[in-house]
Amino acid sequence: MNKDQVEGKLQDIGGKIQEEAGKLVGNTEQEAKGLKNQVEGKTQEKFGDVKEKLKDATN
Repeated sequence: MNKDQVEGKLQDIGGKIQEEAGKLVGNTEQEAKGLKNQVEGKTQEKFGDVKEKLKDATN
């Protein structure tokens, strides 16, 4: 597991929490920010997956 995978997963989880908190208080701006963070986190996590596969392929 590499840094991008870990940071991406954490950002995804944080985005889910932010989205749910926005829903609870009725703040659509926070919901949207949470969804954005989830997308960014999943993207970073996938990038980390690719880096890991490349590293494994070269070893």
